[in-house]
Amino acid sequence: MASVFSGVLQLTDLDDFITPSQECVKPVKVEKKQGKTVARIQIENDGSYFQVNQDGGKQKLEKAKITLNDCLACSGCITSAESVLITQQSHEELFKVLRSNKSGEREQRVVVVSVSPQSRASIAAHYDLSSSETGRRLTSFFKSLGVHHVFDTSYSRTFSLLESQREFLERYRKKEQDKKALPMLTSACPGWICYAEKTHGEFILPYVSSTRSPQQMMGSLVKGYFAEQQGLSPQQIYHVAVMPCFDKKLEASRSDFYMNEAETREVDCVITSGEVLKMLEEEKVSLNDLQPSALDTMFSSVSGDDFLSHAGGGSGGYLHHVFTHAAKQLFGEEVKELTYKTLKNKDFQEVTLEKDGTTVLCFAFTYGFRNIQNLVQKLKRGKCPYHFVEVMACPSGCLNGGGQVKPKPGQNPKELLQKVEELYKAELVQEPEDATSVAELYQSWLKRVGEEKARELLHTKYHMVEKMTNGLTMKW
Repeated sequence: MASVFSGVLQLTDLDDFITPSQECVKPVKVEKKQGKTVARIQIENDGSYFQVNQDGGKQKLEKAKITLNDCLACSGCITSAESVLITQQSHEELFKVLRSNKSGEREQRVVVVSVSPQSRASIAAHYDLSSSETGRRLTSFFKSLGVHHVFDTSYSRTFSLLESQREFLERYRKKEQDKKALPMLTSACPGWICYAEKTHGEFILPYVSSTRSPQQMMGSLVKGYFAEQQGLSPQQIYHVAVMPCFDKKLEASRSDFYMNEAETREVDCVITSGEVLKMLEEEKVSLNDLQPSALDTMFSSVSGDDFLSHAGGGSGGYLHHVFTHAAKQLFGEEVKELTYKTLKNKDFQEVTLEKDGTTVLCFAFTYGFRNIQNLVQKLKRGKCPYHFVEVMACPSGCLNGGGQVKPKPGQNPKELLQKVEELYKAELVQEPEDATSVAELYQSWLKRVGEEKARELLHTKYHMVEKMTNGLTMKW
């Protein structure tokens, strides 16, 4: 399984931003005596460092250990503010809120937990349960702790897929006027977004989709629509998202997803699949021993027993749904099954649509940073043939996220990933266009708030991040 944060967010034992493909340089203090250097640093061919004294003596220096403070002082990767926000998001913080509710020390907050289908599949593999059964038993577990409502983010992902379809059609139709309208690059992966903002900035960001990820779509729904339905202010709700990825903690912390008027974040806390397992272990509870409970729903037309998924793979199916929608809307072609062509490796595949002997649509998915770098280089050389690319930081996509449950002792990671994929695919598949509950919300809520506000709730913006110093030399 992938290691903790995505490859672009690697930071010492936190594995949060620095990858082996980058060089992190820590300054070495060299003493001077009366204005003269008494030692110098020599780098050997094998990359090792030696201190060479005035008398010619050499002393091999230990490999520099870059600490969290060193990295944050450099400002090349995550900022100190971001690191603080990450520490505020953990299962311990959720326990604190639940204990505070029970103690009555402060006004009780309504605790809402939104669980991703990737996390359900990962936890299901650990307990040898189906993904749906895991969702129902997780609902029982969270409610036994004092959580008020448990939702499934498959519904918010339906919003993401529908908005991605609409956005792609808009971009495609103005591609002649706007040279950076295509390819449209997905934005649901925060590790990829962090890399794009901090490494390629203004060059790459125009290509990136403005559609919110399922996590932040759910943030809009919970702190907007659901709060309104319950007669609550957004601040009265503590919203927790269970995700397969540590990078999602950074996404929830973005200032773009802070509600200024209500003075609260749309997603207050992100915990990973592995952290949920830790909660179960700390409470000495096994999912196998719990009675299932019906999933909650904020949609009047949806049963609480429904756990839904989407076709097209474990990262949300963006390529699949945008491709089939575009084929129908732009070229009148009904595509029932997509044929993927593997390029350099299984994490870089493409799909094409031909009409009258001409390729009219060319889509791809690109997982892992080796493939992402290849994609970026194609863009920079003006040789990218794609109209749309589903981009994910983790090899094998979200089901292999760094926050997923780790293999048991002696368990083969590849076999575990295959099991997680099978459990994920076993869910009931629904086409986004067939989701009556989503259509209902578009009519009743989003039209009522107005077009400008609706766009704000379903879309976002990304920003180039200026580095404060040149302390980090990146080699991409």
